[in-house]
Amino acid sequence: MSDVLILEKRNKIAYVTINRPEKRNSLNHPVRMALAAAWREIRDDKDVWTAILTGAGDASFCAGGDLKENIQRARGEVTIPEMNAPDSRVQQRYSTYFRHIGLYKPIIAAVNGYAAGGGFGLALNCDIRLCSENAKFGASEVRWSHMAGGQAFLLPRTVPLGWAFWLTLTGQFIDAQTAYQIGIVQGVYPQNTLMEEATKLAETINANGPIVVQGTKEYIYNSLDMPLSAAEAMEAVYYQRIRQSPDYDEGSAAFTERRRPEFEGQPTGANPKG
Repeated sequence: MSDVLILEKRNKIAYVTINRPEKRNSLNHPVRMALAAAWREIRDDKDVWTAILTGAGDASFCAGGDLKENIQRARGEVTIPEMNAPDSRVQQRYSTYFRHIGLYKPIIAAVNGYAAGGGFGLALNCDIRLCSENAKFGASEVRWSHMAGGQAFLLPRTVPLGWAFWLTLTGQFIDAQTAYQIGIVQGVYPQNTLMEEATKLAETINANGPIVVQGTKEYIYNSLDMPLSAAEAMEAVYYQRIRQSPDYDEGSAAFTERRRPEFEGQPTGANPKG
């Protein structure tokens, strides 16, 4: 795909690796565009059911935006004409782009070191986060008079409000165990087993089949801002759509016959938004 981003696919899992270890996997324009292209490819590939996002090396998951490039652009020393196009500006929103394009396949962040600034935001926007024992998390932008973009709106929905304020107003980092204790990550592992554990998690999710998994993810995100009564009503619509899938009957049959289900992921015709 690109020398700054590696996309591999194995056994229904897409592995996305930001490949700038010499720059702590910071996000310059080529990386952001490559990420956007990877998310679209994963969305459209029927043979991919989940994705794992990580960074190259063992020191940094992602250090956020490339501030050197940002300063050069602000001074007029670097010009990227395509960034002025509306579609390109949307793709630059690397921490939220996969939801913008309707990517409802689960994304697991395997945080292998520092997740700083926008890199922290990128991890938070993934659905599940695992990390290595040396991982550090910080909304460090405030230290340079920048707002914690991609983090300020998600942290209050992820951790207790006091921790959301602590992270976004101090700019200080927390370690892996603290991140686990307050709910930012769902597991902490030795660096050399992190990707193995992320793969095991993806395989566990994939064993449930893509119809119910992707439908549940889509429903949860769409219901977050709804009143309880509206969310309850919409849940019934999603449930009916999932029930129309052949996978639903296959799951019921496998349960009664005491065997492993064989899900095919055939889509249904119902549209919960219709």
